[in-house]
Amino acid sequence: MKTILIAGGTGLIGNRLSYLLTQKGYQVIHLSRTENLDATYPAYHWDLEKGTMDETALLKADYVINLAGAGIADKRWTISRKKLIIDSRAKGNELFQNYFQTVKKPKAYVSSAAIGIYGDRGQEELDELSAPGKDGFLMESCVLWEQSIKALEDATHVRTVIIRVGIVLSSQGGALEKMILPFKVRTGSYFGDGSAIYSWIHIDDICGIFIKAVEDDSMKGIYNAVSPNPLSNKELTYAISEAMGTPNLIVPAPTFALRLAMGEMADVVLTSAKVSSNKIEKAGYEFKFTDAVKAVKDVVEKEL
Repeated sequence: MKTILIAGGTGLIGNRLSYLLTQKGYQVIHLSRTENLDATYPAYHWDLEKGTMDETALLKADYVINLAGAGIADKRWTISRKKLIIDSRAKGNELFQNYFQTVKKPKAYVSSAAIGIYGDRGQEELDELSAPGKDGFLMESCVLWEQSIKALEDATHVRTVIIRVGIVLSSQGGALEKMILPFKVRTGSYFGDGSAIYSWIHIDDICGIFIKAVEDDSMKGIYNAVSPNPLSNKELTYAISEAMGTPNLIVPAPTFALRLAMGEMADVVLTSAKVSSNKIEKAGYEFKFTDAVKAVKDVVEKEL
């Protein structure tokens, strides 16, 4: 039985991924700020500020998946919050780099990243070779994030896969959980003029891509993890309405109001990125959900 060590295993992706990996026969263990070896997925301690982790976890691990990072949209982007968002990602990669060099190298290192690296690009078609965006904190933080992953790869020569995660559709957290709340009282809204392109992915497909990255020795480098069918924010809003199956009043949320309420963090909902899934499909991944209405219905109608 192979053992997979996950950092950030209790988050939106990590929770579902841990379950799916155990269903496939893997032993799953976590890294956490709080040790709990009696948990369903035994949690070993690590401390990013001190730069330490329980070596036992790494010694047990055949593969390492890093999903750790402070939530992008959990709090307003103060100077201290921005620093935490970057440090919680970069320092994790730096810590793994150190321990891979001094304790043990895994067979592969799979790290999350984000399509936020492309910045606000309107209708431009974007793939893994596209340059990062030109400005904005989302882009800047993603560039620093990936630089720390590449530094690990260069220093350790471990097979490294970078998964640029799109907008994850799940009823258990993330953007969709917040978007469907107004629909429960038969109303909803799109953001600005609704034209921003949302490159979305079902929770089971993002987990499936991480699993493939572990199992497929030919996978290395950067892969976009997005559905083959991105939608405008307005189109996704109407897809959610259709999936909910009830009449809804849908109105725009003006850009100025979003900026007033969210400040710079409004970039999270206003940024447009039309991201291609061609590379991961050519690698052999077959998407379970390519239709947004079916994807939303699935996550709304069942517990994940």
